Amino acid sequence: MKLSLLEIEFHLPGCRSLKEKRGRLRGLRDRYGKQGNVALCESDFQNVHDRSLWSFVIVGTESKIIDQTIARLQESIEEVVDALVASSRREDL
Repeated sequence: MKLSLLEIEFHLPGCRSLKEKRGRLRGLRDRYGKQGNVALCESDFQNVHDRSLWSFVIVGTESKIIDQTIARLQESIEEVVDALVASSRREDL
């Protein structure tokens, strides 16, 4: 079994409340939280209106499966989330 951690930091320009922030980032949990090989959570900046750090743990039997999952996730993130990607970091565990 192989694991990878993907951390993505988002910048939410113009976001004025935590309620608005949750609404703008809801697409992450709705879309990726249902995949069997992906676990995710907001891992930092929970009380900051215009920033958010999300951690995704991807599990697979082969590195190729993890690579494909991460590539699909990164490609579709702009369609799902109303935020700018400030940074992205991957760590194989």
